[in-house]
Amino acid sequence: MDDACHAPPPEDLLKGIAQFNRGEFFEQHETLEDLWRVELRDVRRLYQGILQVGVGMYHIQRNNHHGAMYMLTRGSSYLRPFAPACQSVDVSRLLTDASHVLEEVRRLGKDNLARFDWSLAPRVHVVIPPD
Repeated sequence: MDDACHAPPPEDLLKGIAQFNRGEFFEQHETLEDLWRVELRDVRRLYQGILQVGVGMYHIQRNNHHGAMYMLTRGSSYLRPFAPACQSVDVSRLLTDASHVLEEVRRLGKDNLARFDWSLAPRVHVVIPPD
């Protein structure tokens, strides 16, 4: 983790988070990918991790078991170094939520993914640090 974690979240990160939280997983991918591509510091992996968890959710929507498993796992691996929080994102909570989704996807298996309980869908929480 670098000093960028102590900076406020960029506008495009907040936009991508709002899209993620509305279930607009394709759109959040586009927004966060643009942010990830231009960022040169290590914090780019935070953006990539959120993006990939969202893509995992998109794969659940598309009934793609392998894609969901892969992206949820890979996204979480990018997020771990930024826990507990970075740029006001509650990374620990997102990791916990993504882990629960991954367990459920694994439990359902490829033939039952359409039965995914969308109340389990993770949300990205932004925490405002005290002054």
